[in-house]
Amino acid sequence: MTKSIRAEELNQLSELAKGLSHPHRLRIIKILAKLPSDNQCMVSSIVDQLPIAQSTVSQHLKILKETGWIEGRIDGPRVCYCIREDVFAKYKKELEQLFEI
Repeated sequence: MTKSIRAEELNQLSELAKGLSHPHRLRIIKILAKLPSDNQCMVSSIVDQLPIAQSTVSQHLKILKETGWIEGRIDGPRVCYCIREDVFAKYKKELEQLFEI
């Protein structure tokens, strides 16, 4: 039973890692991580900080959302994003356990 649970945890960790597997997604995470925990960022603010088109930023945001790193909130015609701190804490814990000797 423990072995299957561990396999499931490793699968979840792998899915989270896929979300971070592009330099632009790492930059987006860094942008969002700099915000106060109760603050959110609009797509246009993220676009202004990256050398890529808005459509490309949106694609990366979609992947980050699908893999659980961020969540979005619709605010009128805009979507505001923030990181999911619970996911960061879980990922950090899983990585520490993975490399535990």
